[in-house]
This record gives sequence, structure tokens and C-alpha cells, in this order.
Amino acid sequence: MTTNDSASGADGTDPLEGLDFEPSQQAFDVDADQPTPELTELEKAQAESAERLGDLQRLNAEYVNFSKRAKREQELARNRGIEDLLVGLLPVLDDVSRARAAGDLTGPFEAISDKLQATLTRFGVESYGEVGEEFDPAVHEALMHQSSPDATSTTVTAVIETGYRIGDRIVRAARVAVTGPQD
Repeated sequence: MTTNDSASGADGTDPLEGLDFEPSQQAFDVDADQPTPELTELEKAQAESAERLGDLQRLNAEYVNFSKRAKREQELARNRGIEDLLVGLLPVLDDVSRARAAGDLTGPFEAISDKLQATLTRFGVESYGEVGEEFDPAVHEALMHQSSPDATSTTVTAVIETGYRIGDRIVRAARVAVTGPQD
């Protein structure tokens, strides 16, 4: 058997010879370029479904982005409101601090002061600036400076006005007097 006779039987004869095999002309009458109506409807439905799914996914993404943006803007507005209120209260807080330092804050006024401080703390307002802290120009404003031969670093020796921050944001730097090493 040669490679050209691969379709023939073992004895060299054609195995299909003698069979009455006439392919139906009907099988070849279907035009390959014309889809069947059922297939066209299915394809249209799938395309419409894919389009609707894409629209739904875009709308969902827009909603998620809008929701995140709205929450972020709401938090920024809240923080701005707290900061604006704190800036308005700074003179009052300074007077309360001076009264406390002078020993004039007693009785009901001390209770009111404590409630005010607790309320500000609940909203994330933190006061800072203590005698003995190391001077940090990022959070302190030095209004007076003295030199001392005993000083090894620049430290806060007096707090003139307490500093306030909300989280990491400085609303007002602590205004202080500092003592540093001699040059």
C-alpha cells in the first residue's frame, strides 16, 4: 500500500465503492451567508443583554464613585466646621487658660470649662504646648528666645498661648518662649 492509496481498503479496493451514496441536494441549498431567523433573534438578544449589562456596570461604578466623593466631601465639610468653630472660640479658650493659670477658675466656671474642653476633645480638638517640651518650629511659634550656657537643646520655658490641632492639622501653633544653647 502506498501513501496515495490510504483511502483504499487492505485489498486495494475502495471501501465506498458500490454504495449508493448521493448527498441530498437539500443539505447544500442553505445559504451560508444567511443566518437562520432563530439565530438572529438569539444574537440580537445577547447583544442587547451585553449592552444593558455594560450600562448597568457603568451606572454602578458612577454610583460607587459618587458615594465615595460625597462621603469625602461631607467629612471635609464637617472638619471645616469644627475648625471654624475652634477659631471662633480661641479667644475664649485663651481667657479660660489664663484664668486657670492665675487660679481664678473655680466653682461652676471650672465645671463649665471642663465641659467645654471635653466637648472639644470629643470632636478631635487637641491642645498642646507644655513647659519643658523640646521646641519644634512645625508646631511652636517662638515669640521670645533666651540663651543659656546650661541648655543642650532649645526647649519651651513658657507657654504664652496654647496651640490647638485637629488630628494632624495645626489650627494654631503654640506661642511660646524658648531657651536654647548659646551660639
